[in-house]
Amino acid sequence: MDELSGQVALVTGGGRGIGRRVALELAEAGASVAVAARSAGEVEQTAAEAGGLALECDVSDRGSVEAAVARVEAELGPVDLLVANAGTNLEEEKAWELDPADWWRVFEVNVFGVYLCCRAVIPGMIERGRGRIVNVASGSAYLPGGTATAYSASKAAVHRFSETLAGQLEPYGIPVFSISPGLVQTAMTSGFPADAPWTPPELAPKLVRALASGRLDALSGRYLHAEHDDVDDLAARAEEIVADDLNAIRLRR
Repeated sequence: MDELSGQVALVTGGGRGIGRRVALELAEAGASVAVAARSAGEVEQTAAEAGGLALECDVSDRGSVEAAVARVEAELGPVDLLVANAGTNLEEEKAWELDPADWWRVFEVNVFGVYLCCRAVIPGMIERGRGRIVNVASGSAYLPGGTATAYSASKAAVHRFSETLAGQLEPYGIPVFSISPGLVQTAMTSGFPADAPWTPPELAPKLVRALASGRLDALSGRYLHAEHDDVDDLAARAEEIVADDLNAIRLRR
């Protein structure tokens, strides 16, 4: 099916892991895909398989992001879908013993990078009156028992940023989502035990594909989990989810 035919998608962190699978899924659905990452070899391979555009880009650098978006627009057309997936982690045990620059680097990529990418595509989306943004958060944003302070805090920030941004963009008809891909076996999760409750790797790409199709636009600002949220169920219960403020991270008293 080519349900995304005519759409231009930009996937950051698309050279490997979840981003790579998302890029290939979107291409299969008919989208023209730009794949961005710092690793030129990996993005070139993914872009070749997706029949798309390879971009060497550091999402934490404003100039690099703006140049990448400009190239997408020049070679593929205006960005209809941003998938801000690029992220990093830091092995840590005691936060107070870390080099502050290493700790902050996680925020530069995971939070500032998401902001810069959103900032670069939003004006064009507003001008054209269309577009969608999917920011990749994590269950670490809310699940207890986390061990990495920088990663957990950064992903919580990604969700809160996404929810707030969705409110700002609502008058322009541009949905924003934050998603959790689940616990997927990637280079970033290589230190997890083999018997961890792994999420099937195809679920996050399928969720992003559904979001790109517009089926779940009513859930803009909501937190969606690739494994725990069934797409058909979300679509059927969209009014209920919004009315009852479900799929949201809230403080309970």
